[in-house]
Amino acid sequence: MVNQYKKQVWLAGIGLTALTVGAGVSSLNLVSGFQIPFQIPLVKEWLSVAPAPANLELTSDPNSQVLALATQTANRASKLEAIANGLPSVDRSRARYLLATDLIQQNHGGKALPWLAGLEQNYPVLAAQILAKRAQAYTSTGNSAKATETWKELLQQYPKDWAAAEALYALGKTSPQYWDQVLAQFPSHPRAVDIASARLEKKPDQPQLLMQIARHGIYTPGILNVLNRLKEEYAPKLTPEDWEAIAFAYWEKGYYGSAGAAYGKAPNTPLNMYRTGRGAQLGGRDRDAIAAYQQLLQAYPTTKEAGQALIKIAELVDKPEEAVPFLDQAINQFPDKVPEALAAKADVLLALNSAESALQAQQSVITQHSKSETAAKLRWEQAEEHVKKGNIKAAWEWARQLAQENPDSEFAPEASFWIGKWAAQLGQQKASQQAFEYVLSNYPSSYYAWRSASLLGWEVGDFTTVRTQSPQIAGSFRRSTPPAGSAATKELYLLGQDQDAWTRWQAEFTNRVQPTVAEQFTDGLMRLGVGDNLDGIFMLSNLSSRESAAEKAQYKTIREQAGYWQALYSFPFEDMIKRSSKENQLNPILVTALIRQESRFQPKIQSSVGATGLMQVMPETADWVSKQAKIKDYKLDNPSDNIKLGTWYLDYTHREYNNNSLFAVASYNAGPGSVADWISRFGFSDPDKFIEQIPFPETKGYVESVFGNYWNYLRLYNPEVSKKLAQYSSEHSALSSSVP
Repeated sequence: MVNQYKKQVWLAGIGLTALTVGAGVSSLNLVSGFQIPFQIPLVKEWLSVAPAPANLELTSDPNSQVLALATQTANRASKLEAIANGLPSVDRSRARYLLATDLIQQNHGGKALPWLAGLEQNYPVLAAQILAKRAQAYTSTGNSAKATETWKELLQQYPKDWAAAEALYALGKTSPQYWDQVLAQFPSHPRAVDIASARLEKKPDQPQLLMQIARHGIYTPGILNVLNRLKEEYAPKLTPEDWEAIAFAYWEKGYYGSAGAAYGKAPNTPLNMYRTGRGAQLGGRDRDAIAAYQQLLQAYPTTKEAGQALIKIAELVDKPEEAVPFLDQAINQFPDKVPEALAAKADVLLALNSAESALQAQQSVITQHSKSETAAKLRWEQAEEHVKKGNIKAAWEWARQLAQENPDSEFAPEASFWIGKWAAQLGQQKASQQAFEYVLSNYPSSYYAWRSASLLGWEVGDFTTVRTQSPQIAGSFRRSTPPAGSAATKELYLLGQDQDAWTRWQAEFTNRVQPTVAEQFTDGLMRLGVGDNLDGIFMLSNLSSRESAAEKAQYKTIREQAGYWQALYSFPFEDMIKRSSKENQLNPILVTALIRQESRFQPKIQSSVGATGLMQVMPETADWVSKQAKIKDYKLDNPSDNIKLGTWYLDYTHREYNNNSLFAVASYNAGPGSVADWISRFGFSDPDKFIEQIPFPETKGYVESVFGNYWNYLRLYNPEVSKKLAQYSSEHSALSSSVP
């Protein structure tokens, strides 16, 4: 199950706990216009090639020239034409398809037709899609008769294929009965959502169409209005299954209070009942939450949701002593909840002034459940407490124990790094170096890998030099085959046909509430493809929350794919970022890293306090910057304007702090006044210690995330860093199994 509460926490980390996105995924538009078709001599040869097996499923081919060009939308026509005019091969079919789709998008449907002629025979995996493209090409030339004929041919040959919905939609513009067929036969197709929306505009009082959108159009900009209308205007007519769909949509959009109320009217499953309570809890209705959790315990007392409910009730009761029975029940009945429940019980016992009993509970976690994440958390808390007391050796020992016992913990990279820092303070320079090498070998994607590389003398910059660096970014982006979805969906994704791939995936992804690892990974890729970067990155990142051993192993396999990391760290708006970075003498990769943290590259996103756009610029800040930088007629949700304003302000924060990027980035998040206050209070002898002392958890996490992003762009796309890290990991592989 996707951890939706973690999503709320994750959004809070980028300052977007309450947000709106001004534009959703747009549907495919049929192009129009006129272009006279032309003929080329190889059409007959194409028709003579023996067709490939109909069940052929193609995968990412590292030697494919076409797939290497799939994500390079500019200046690729001549290269594709050379391949398309070559000998028969899968790559030639791919080249012809891409040439045709490019021409259709450019409103040159006539020129696209020869490339599509007979292509379905040689490229059966996209046969239905090819007919759809041919119909669109005819539409582009103004030949409506041939377009209609082709759409009907598609319906006759591939009536159940997802592309048939496009045919029905096109034909339904003149014959409404075809649109009825879309709604009935392809209810989850984006075209069905478009039809429902269009009909609601003409006649709003149609709850069945509102439910159509609630079930299948969560991505649409007006989904919250749809959900609210159903809840407020049609509640008596809704079935429990309707409420379940409404609840899931609210949950997905982060409206947990409304989701909890809707789940309370949904079928009584363990998950629905748990979300009833959790939604009420997150919505501030504690009494309702306790009641819902208790109903879950009565109805499904042995489920995993019941175990979690016991711990949540303990959080909500009025008096500490009331929490103990619920935690004891969790400890006695749910073995997988024992570490978490014991730690919670220790906190309760401390509140009851039973320090000795609390210590015993904590020791039970560490000794009897040493490998648990709860034990890792307790060890790190102990290390931090000893640092505050000035006992570096004791802190080092706790951190070392964590690294040994909990190497997969979220605290392990930080603990391993500080083993090196504290070893240096204790005069153990060799041990310090080994610890930093251990971090690079075992946690190469972490922020602490960057700090370790910097302290080991790698040319990756530090807080005082990052601004002025211009790291080389190279390497080709080649997509990996999605692990879920049909052969056609996978092929379209590999070809960079993101809108079509995403459209097909809407039908195939039916397990949205509790997706498999493969489905969640694929869904993340598809969302990123159509610009839904916020949820796309979340879906990929949240794979780390999987709990079962089998799912953890699947996630580990996915992490080893270059396509996973390249999807997480892509370069939207690259040209704009480079241009504004150059104008403001900023490292463009640092700017990219900051934008990724601020907005996940969503240009119209807005935080609860009004920060808007890619660089989350506040309106009053934008007004001040525009006057200083002489920028006129800007719009904060315009990517170019937003980047101009944001990079100017980032330059300003650098100038305020003598080009120290740590202070500049922290100031961008928390404001110059806060950073100046921290410098005055804490001093600045050690940047890593300074970050640990930042009193705002959000800003501490923000700084580490921005520079962690920066490091990941370097390790993925800078040839020197990437090569050195690969060689280094190989040479130091022995370190992977032992903590220095």
